[in-house]
Amino acid sequence: MLFNSHVFIFVFLPIVLFGFYGIARYSHNLAAIWLTVASLFFYGWWDLRFVGLLLGSIVFNYGAGNWIGHRFQSKPKLLLTGAIISNLILLGYFKYANFFIENLNQLIDTSLRTAEFILPLGISFFTFTQIAFLVDTYQGKVKEYNFIHYTLFVTYFPHLIAGPVLHHKEMMPQFAKSATYRFSYENLLIGLTIFFIGLFKKVVAADGIATYVGPVFAAHTTGIELTFLDAWGGALCYALQLYFDFSGYSDMAIGLSRLFGITLPLNFDSPYKSVNIIEFWRRWHMTLSHFLRDYLYIPLGGNRKGNARRHLNLLITMLLGGLWHGAGWTYVMWGGLHGCYLVINHGWQLLHKRFRDDSPSKLNHALSVMITFLAVVVAWVVFRSNNIDSAIAILKAMAGMNGFALPDAWLWKWGLVGQWLAKQGIHFSNTQAIIKGSAINWILVSLLIVWLAPNTQQMMVNFKPALNISESGVAKRLLWKPSYSWLVASVICAVFSILSISEVSEFIYFQF
Repeated sequence: MLFNSHVFIFVFLPIVLFGFYGIARYSHNLAAIWLTVASLFFYGWWDLRFVGLLLGSIVFNYGAGNWIGHRFQSKPKLLLTGAIISNLILLGYFKYANFFIENLNQLIDTSLRTAEFILPLGISFFTFTQIAFLVDTYQGKVKEYNFIHYTLFVTYFPHLIAGPVLHHKEMMPQFAKSATYRFSYENLLIGLTIFFIGLFKKVVAADGIATYVGPVFAAHTTGIELTFLDAWGGALCYALQLYFDFSGYSDMAIGLSRLFGITLPLNFDSPYKSVNIIEFWRRWHMTLSHFLRDYLYIPLGGNRKGNARRHLNLLITMLLGGLWHGAGWTYVMWGGLHGCYLVINHGWQLLHKRFRDDSPSKLNHALSVMITFLAVVVAWVVFRSNNIDSAIAILKAMAGMNGFALPDAWLWKWGLVGQWLAKQGIHFSNTQAIIKGSAINWILVSLLIVWLAPNTQQMMVNFKPALNISESGVAKRLLWKPSYSWLVASVICAVFSILSISEVSEFIYFQF
């Protein structure tokens, strides 16, 4: 079941919401159990067979956490290591076994058969969430061991299929608060507003621009040589599709959770406005970045052992972060590319400290944002491509190695501008362009929204829609408040979004 489906919006959500607050009037524990069962039903809707796997993982990690925190104080580190390895073996079997077998077959020319299974939904998210719980338990940060709350913490449906990666210390206290189980009209209005903004981003913006992405990334496989325009158009369309898809999901998760009185951590904060790659990773998939920093980069030594070791730790962290996204060399290459970006960024900052200009101009800021964005777009090409050969083919076209021809239909359509471009040496030819004028319009409008508009959390900042939100700096007239004008805008957004749901499309992070 997906958030952008009619059955979720009109059947599942109302039943779960009314049931939760109705039961909470008599028992908070029963209300928590109701929400847990509903979350398991939500998970099982996709494939009932894996509900047992999820429950088994929960029981194992809850028991391991109890043992680490209470019973076997003589060897807690050994137990922690064993529990983490067990989680990684489970994740590795489902996510990486076939990848390992396929590469082993190519490397030593064997014919081992790959296993026939599908990747359990959200396995990366519920595995990482529980590894964080185990480490926090070992470090003495876990104070509550209520099994009902723990099960809800792991299975909680707003985060289950695509994040955020939750931390025990942020969520468990909220499940224990009496205020969580009291219905609030404020939470209802805030939650629905954020949810429908997110739904609009997904079904209108992301799905609308997605139609231009597939043909470009399939061109190499079908023998089509991309032009400069097609390659850049497809790359930008994918970058924007991914942006609105993930931003939309993050908004919907936060909005849904707020309906139940629970505040999720911020997971997406206008990353394309970043002035460098370091800032980009503080804004993109924020909870995963924090997890990789706290549970991988810092244990590897972080920046405590000199610059050379820090750069090596960054590369290792990003390579593994890339592999987390998927079992394929394109994901590893994407992670390595971002690792190199981070090393270059840290090196540049060291130089900047020696020759620092304390008064950066608006032009420098804009150039920094543009350079960072283009670097991210180049990396997304690798991320999205079916294989490395396809990625190289698209990148070559983006570099102009296949020429700069524009469709000849644009020559007369652009009038004097087209004639001026032709005189400057721009070639117009009878090419069957994949990226057409409508795609260019999508790109231009989307970039204006991405770079100039405030994000959802900034508009809602006065009502603390998510954890770890700072001041927005948004003009007061753009801040959300309970009013008839905002109600009308929200209803229009909701109606338009629901009417735009023609077929259910999965979120890009659906099975990572």
